[in-house]
Amino acid sequence: MSLKNKSVLVTGGAGFIGSHLTDALAGEGPENLVVVDNLYLGKDENLTDAKKIYPNLRIYHQDSSDYNTMKAIMEAEGIDVVFDLAVIPLPACLEKPAWTFKHNTELALCMAELARNDVFETLIHFSSSEAYGTSIYAPMDEKHPLNGTTPYAASKGASDLLICSYGRTFGIEASIIRPFNNYGPRQNEKSYAGVIPLTIKRILSGEAPIIYGDGQQTRDYLYVTDTARAAIDIYNASQTRGKILNIASGKEVSIEYIIRFIARHMGCKKNVIYLPERPGDVRRHIANVFQAADMIGFKPEVDFDEGLVRTIDWYRSYLQ
Repeated sequence: MSLKNKSVLVTGGAGFIGSHLTDALAGEGPENLVVVDNLYLGKDENLTDAKKIYPNLRIYHQDSSDYNTMKAIMEAEGIDVVFDLAVIPLPACLEKPAWTFKHNTELALCMAELARNDVFETLIHFSSSEAYGTSIYAPMDEKHPLNGTTPYAASKGASDLLICSYGRTFGIEASIIRPFNNYGPRQNEKSYAGVIPLTIKRILSGEAPIIYGDGQQTRDYLYVTDTARAAIDIYNASQTRGKILNIASGKEVSIEYIIRFIARHMGCKKNVIYLPERPGDVRRHIANVFQAADMIGFKPEVDFDEGLVRTIDWYRSYLQ
């Protein structure tokens, strides 16, 4: 399969992963490329590169959980394929758990219903490794139990089950990509920031880096452009329909390693501050990516340390 001559829509396309995916999609030569993003976390400036590649990029500032609005946009734009990345992020659920769960499941339900009603052909839905919770066994494959520790994790697991059920019951054409931790340029550095941009920002501001807990929590990090490439490859591979694919490096790295690497690379002289562990924090994450390797030939291209240096350098330029 190919995206050439297809009309493609990206929900959450002005966000971190979404904007990198939009960049990659722009290079695929689609007939039409559309972004829907209500700018809850996304930024129009994240689409600057995509607009250079694809000057006719269309952007709608809308909530993609609104069925009638999305139906009207999709019909007006003749959408064939949807890459669904719109999401309320994990930290929001610690303050607004009911709202986060409800909104995330409504986002997935809207796309599933639109697909069921033949408004578009193919759905590539973005899940989250948070749905697994702390690993019961490692590395975690796609059959690992869904033991999410937060309402956000529960919302992502529920959304996956919902979309799979629509595939089985109504025959919608859908694949689910389950990324582990992504990092790279454009990751939100303000409210709900991830550990990497937050640490970089603290050091640039002259503050000491912070570790919550003992720092031995592990994550499986993948550079964002590798995830974007994988999403397109999943669309192109029809054998992924009805499947959930982990997309990750298959390697684990501790939070302490990450923060000390950033501090060292940035020449930070202040001692790391250790604070109490945060509620719902996953202890260990490492992915089994054999299924993605088998189905789409997936293999990460960017080494973690190299990607971290690129990310630090980008934020230095962006924030200063």
